[in-house]
Amino acid sequence: MSTFMGYERANGDIGIRNHLLIIPTVICSNQVCNRIMQLVPGTVAIPHQHGCSQIGADKERTFEVLSGTGKNPNVGGVIIISLGCEVVDPYALAEDIRKTGKLVEVFDIQSVGGSVKAIQHGTELAKQMMEELERQPKVPVPLSKLKVAVKCGGSDATSGLSSNPALGEAADSLIAAGGTIVIGETTEIIGAEHVLAQRCATPETADMLYHIVGRFEKEVERMGADMRGGNPSPGNIEGGLSTIEEKSLGCISKCGKAPIKGVIEYAEQIPEGGLYFMDSPGNDIECVSGMAAGGVHIVCFTTGRGTPTGAAVVPVIKITGNKRMFERMEDNMDVDVSDMLGGMLSLESAGEKIWQEIIDVADGKWTKAETLGHQEFSINRIGPSL
Repeated sequence: MSTFMGYERANGDIGIRNHLLIIPTVICSNQVCNRIMQLVPGTVAIPHQHGCSQIGADKERTFEVLSGTGKNPNVGGVIIISLGCEVVDPYALAEDIRKTGKLVEVFDIQSVGGSVKAIQHGTELAKQMMEELERQPKVPVPLSKLKVAVKCGGSDATSGLSSNPALGEAADSLIAAGGTIVIGETTEIIGAEHVLAQRCATPETADMLYHIVGRFEKEVERMGADMRGGNPSPGNIEGGLSTIEEKSLGCISKCGKAPIKGVIEYAEQIPEGGLYFMDSPGNDIECVSGMAAGGVHIVCFTTGRGTPTGAAVVPVIKITGNKRMFERMEDNMDVDVSDMLGGMLSLESAGEKIWQEIIDVADGKWTKAETLGHQEFSINRIGPSL
């Protein structure tokens, strides 16, 4: 298959899902958004803890993640619900998302008269917008339009030996087809950053990669902490990983062998074509939320220890090379490549298995996380609250 069926957006983007997204601009709006999601099937809410008492870069980050998530090509329409007095401007947020040509509505709870009236108003808007989204047709789209993020979490010794290099093969297949791969997790490349730097397309890109690693290490020092207290995690160590360097060398194998064309900031819009690195935390939900805000269609997530988490607007494909975990958590896993370790599945065949799953999910197949209703969302923050 050289094409998949997707939704063509007004700005030329292609979506593989057609979500109606309900965005709270502040924690105070979460309950109204959640209630509307419960009342209108097909809607997705992204409750979070931010939007009030934030300043400077932290306030800007919250705005950018909310805006980027609304702009994600898998989103067909957006309802923004504000309390009415927070620092994130709901009308500026709506205007920014409208630039994509999507359906956007915005209102605040204080003006409409409280929670009950806000839920009634939002529910009516959501029903009307869902009817319009359901009329949108799918069209054939070349695979070159796909943007896929590669992520690992709950890693063990099998991750670096099987699932991560197999995902790297699939990443190379997408890039060969003209598509886009993004890898992140700055904390997970420490000790192996020189290996990735040698693959950067330009000296400036390599300098930027070293810069973001150094920036993170200085921040850890400023806090008076030692990252070795949390990375590798207790679960990583129990699973057979002994050092940050060992974990990092396994981690980077999941992005394949292509040159790194650019290093971008957290939640920044991802360019088309080739391999990019996004500065992001290793934390699963914060990292995936930043990648979704950057515009990916799908996240491929390898795990040896097992994790059920998904994401709000992007399908998350779970891949494992740990047979015992797969049998224990089969309800959460999409692809099993554990036969690699017994020599019964080649690296190339494992990569092809993942690549086919990416195509199927782009074409409409639901992931296990989607079937189970996982819609996790979290914004990485920078500074203190006022």
